[in-house]
Amino acid sequence: MLSRTADHLFWMSRYTERAENTSRMLNVNYETSLLPQSATVAQVGWQGLLSISELLPAFTEKHGEVTPRSVMEFMVRDEDNPSSIISCLRAARENARAVRGALTTEVWETHNTTWLEVNRMLRNGEFEADPGKFFEWVKFRSHLSRGVTLGTMLMDEALHFMRLGTFLERADNTARLVDVKFHAVDNEFLGTAGEKDQEYDFYHWSAILRSVSGFEVYRKVYRDVIKPERVAELLILRSDMPRSLHASLNEVVSNLRLVDSDPYSETLRHAGRLRADLQFSRIDEILATGLHAFLTQFLDRVNTLGGRISRDFLVPATA
Repeated sequence: MLSRTADHLFWMSRYTERAENTSRMLNVNYETSLLPQSATVAQVGWQGLLSISELLPAFTEKHGEVTPRSVMEFMVRDEDNPSSIISCLRAARENARAVRGALTTEVWETHNTTWLEVNRMLRNGEFEADPGKFFEWVKFRSHLSRGVTLGTMLMDEALHFMRLGTFLERADNTARLVDVKFHAVDNEFLGTAGEKDQEYDFYHWSAILRSVSGFEVYRKVYRDVIKPERVAELLILRSDMPRSLHASLNEVVSNLRLVDSDPYSETLRHAGRLRADLQFSRIDEILATGLHAFLTQFLDRVNTLGGRISRDFLVPATA
């Protein structure tokens, strides 16, 4: 496969996944903001969302004070923000259009219809009328894209590069979400919260789990009250949790093996070591050495892996 075609397929899937992840984070913040809480706590939540995407400086320069309305506008419809939902869906559609011949009709029509519909919805004020419904729609379109891809695409290199993009993006985003959300409630996590905070804690951790479609999964796996350390274990180490770091790296390694002709390549070795660290780690050991340090190192290694994949298979980034 031509590296340029692989590049378009890889980034088409990454941008689709990024739009979904952005919707998930915005939705959990929107739902949490409806709970009784102080203005300071609410402010921390919206700042954390911007920090996840490393967009706080860009937002502050453009909008100044962090408010729910301005953050939602910035992360949904601001075309100057490359990580906004509208920018991600546009980039996904443009990458799909560039490799139209490598896609099935169903995959192309799914991306094209998503782009046309999101513009119509934003023009008609459907986002402002019901933000929660809009975020669910974006998530559904991403699910539809993945389902149509798996249901209609030939299981060749094109599909493998698309899967690589999806799960590399998912690993990066889940790590950022866990890092920022746990840091925001560090005191509660360390057990210093009082009894009066327990009800808020339940809704906070429930919202985080729901942001990764993990609430029902948590109940099924642990059959107990929601505890921060188990939330961390579920989202980092559980290989049977679809959006966990471990599950994402399993998919990255599997698809990388299918496109890499050298079974001993440095890129595959790097991915395998990262996956092995998740496979054989224990959550109590991670917490003892520091969750933030672990996740920061993980993000650095994922970014390095993405750079290696780009160098080996895709169009090299220009300086």
